[in-house]
Amino acid sequence: MSALTLTRPTPSPRDAPDRTGYCPFPFLSDARAFGLTTSAMRLSRATVSVRHGRRTGSDTATILLHGAAGSWTTWTPLLAAADASGRPLTDLIIPDLPGWGDSPLPAEGPSRSIEATAAAVAEIARALGYRSWNVIGHSLGGFVALELAANEARSTAFVGLVSATTFSVIDTVQHPVARFAALPWYGALLPVMQALARAGRVGDGLIRVLHRSALLRTLAAPLFRRPELLHESVTDALASELRPQAFAVASTLAGTYDTDRWSRIECAVRAGQGDSDIFVAATDAARLGAVIRDFDLVTVPGTGHFAHVERPYETLLFVVPNGCRSGSGVFPQ
Repeated sequence: MSALTLTRPTPSPRDAPDRTGYCPFPFLSDARAFGLTTSAMRLSRATVSVRHGRRTGSDTATILLHGAAGSWTTWTPLLAAADASGRPLTDLIIPDLPGWGDSPLPAEGPSRSIEATAAAVAEIARALGYRSWNVIGHSLGGFVALELAANEARSTAFVGLVSATTFSVIDTVQHPVARFAALPWYGALLPVMQALARAGRVGDGLIRVLHRSALLRTLAAPLFRRPELLHESVTDALASELRPQAFAVASTLAGTYDTDRWSRIECAVRAGQGDSDIFVAATDAARLGAVIRDFDLVTVPGTGHFAHVERPYETLLFVVPNGCRSGSGVFPQ
């Protein structure tokens, strides 16, 4: 394993306007603005692009795992909110998961699995000198975070989940017709992405056309509670990271995963989801609670599938260790 530090400059989007708390920060693509270094880490089974830094001397890292159609930049609103709150996140490790951002999709075989992805994250943390970690995952990243906590129970101190895609996604992949009603938006999206993946470059070109015509913003609107207030950097990132092959592969891997592994998790798992989240079913929380011994869920009002982008301050209350939240399971408006 080796780490190669990159110094590629990246542009910063325009300043975010005041939007009374909804989507208060844009996505930023310059890691240096957050005091982070960018490294291409050559691991045993993959090469992964990682943003890391803000070291304090602690041996416990804070690992942030993005979701499908995302990259490390999806966490920059949360980082900005934590900084503005006076409680900055430190000892950060923010990888581009394999197949997304600057990390290539591994070839077919043992390296292409949920388990291999989580193992790569653990390898990154140890290569950077950490012995334990708090891990926070969004959507697909939440799925990987749970596998990491299951396979590395002694090293995982805490798991925070933002709209983790779990049981209902697995059901939809395994039974796309019979379970379509559980997650109709995902059930409709999956065959489209599979078709675009088979189309190769033609499919990628179609996504670029949709973005240029502003249709992609319309199609992505159900993912957010107030899409009309989204910063343009958010939709630009979705367009650049909407990768049909990686999406189709991730869905297939989720469909073959053994969720009994999550019973091995020993640490606290704190989860949140939006009150209009179209990728998480109402039954997911109960099923997670049945298999994970210390699981708790809150609902974040006024958000969809991206609470950490839509309401980053509220998200900080449950997604980090010792976060403060109401006891009702629902944050106040």
